[in-house]
Amino acid sequence: MKKSDPLYLSAREASAELAISPATLYAYVSRGLIRSEPSQDSRSHRYRAEDVRGLKERRTPPPEPRGLRSFDADLPVMDSAIATITEEGAIYRGVNCVDLSVKDTLEHTATLLWDVTSADPFAPDNCPEISDAMRTIAQAAQRAAPIDRAIAVLALAASADPRAFTRAPDGRAMVGGRIVRLLVATMLGRAPSAEPLHLQIAQGWAADNKHAPDLIRRALVLLADHELNASTFTVRCAASTGLNLYDAVIAGLAALKGPKHGGAGVLASRLVKTLVDHDVEPVIRERVALGERFAGFGHGVYKRGDPRAISLLNELTRAGAPRKFTREIPERIAEATGEFVNIDYALAVLVLALRMPAGSELALFAMARSVGWIAHASEQLQHGKLIRPRARYVGPAPGRGKN
Repeated sequence: MKKSDPLYLSAREASAELAISPATLYAYVSRGLIRSEPSQDSRSHRYRAEDVRGLKERRTPPPEPRGLRSFDADLPVMDSAIATITEEGAIYRGVNCVDLSVKDTLEHTATLLWDVTSADPFAPDNCPEISDAMRTIAQAAQRAAPIDRAIAVLALAASADPRAFTRAPDGRAMVGGRIVRLLVATMLGRAPSAEPLHLQIAQGWAADNKHAPDLIRRALVLLADHELNASTFTVRCAASTGLNLYDAVIAGLAALKGPKHGGAGVLASRLVKTLVDHDVEPVIRERVALGERFAGFGHGVYKRGDPRAISLLNELTRAGAPRKFTREIPERIAEATGEFVNIDYALAVLVLALRMPAGSELALFAMARSVGWIAHASEQLQHGKLIRPRARYVGPAPGRGKN
C-alpha cells in the first residue's frame, strides 16, 4: 500500500493513529468499527482511514471534561488503558458504551475490556469447576441474597480452579470467563452454562417477557465498567497485593453492596414501587418539601443525565414500559430538584417492567461490573505494584500527650 493513499492506513499507521496495540485494532475490526480488506500484495490488510479517524474523534475525551471537576482533587488518580468517563458516557478502550450496547453482548464487551484476541474466554468448554464444598455452600445459602451467595461460593472457587493463579494474560482472561459464568450461575441459582449470559438471566428471572433478553443484554453492556468507582478501586487495591482474580472479585462485590454505590439501585426500586399506585406530582412535591433526596437521580459527572440511563429508558419505552416511569417521573424530578436520571433509576424501571425478583437490580449490576473488575485486576497484576496511598494527618500535633 502506498503511503500517499488517502483512503487507507496500514496496521501500523492505524494503531499509531489511535494509540492502541495491533490486538486492539483487530478487535475493533471484528466488531465492525473499522473496515478492513486485503492490501494489493495480499500479505497484509489495510484499514479505512475515515473509520480510524472517525473512531478517534469519538473516543477522544475533551482535554478537561467539565464533569470531572466535581470529583475531589485529593482522591487518587491512576493510569489505566481500560476505560474513562465523559459526559457522553463511559468509554471502553476507545468505544462509547452506549454505542456498544446497541448490538454487543457482555461476553464480547469482556474481550474488549480485557484486550484479548488470541483466546476465547467464553469458549463452550471454559466453564468453572464446581467442587463438593462449593455445592454445599450454595445449597446452604440458597435463601441468601444473590450477592451474598456469590461471595460465599467464590471464596472456595479459587481452590477448585488449578489455573486460578496463572500470570499469562490469556490465561487470566480464561480465568475471567470462568469467574463471570460462575458468578451469574450462582446468583441465578443454576448450574454454570456456556449459553449467552443475557439469555440465562432472562430465562431465570423474566422468562415471560419477549423483550427481556435484549433489554438485559443492553443493561449488562452499559454497566460493564465505569472507571475507578469505589468497587473498582477496591478491586485494584486487593489485586495489588498479588491475590487471585476470584478474591479480587469478592472485594468488588463487598464494596458494591453499599447504599452509595450498587445498593442505590435497591433504593431506586423502592421509589419506583412507591409511585406505582400514586400520582407522581404529590409524592415528588412532598419529598422535595421535606428535603429528601431521590435515589437514582444526580451524578458527579453526568450533569444533564446519565447517557446509560437515557439509552436504557428509551429502549424500555420502545418495548412498551409505562411512560410514567420512563418519561414522566424523570422529567418531574428533574424539574423539581435540578437532578437528572442515572443508571440506578433505569435499572429499577427495568426490574419493574420485566417483573424481575426483588434485589435483582443489584445482582444485575454485579454480574455486569464483574467484567470491569476483572479487567482492572488483571491490569493491576500486570503492573505488579502495591497500591499504598498516604494519609494526610490531621490529628494532634506530636508532643501533646496527656500530662
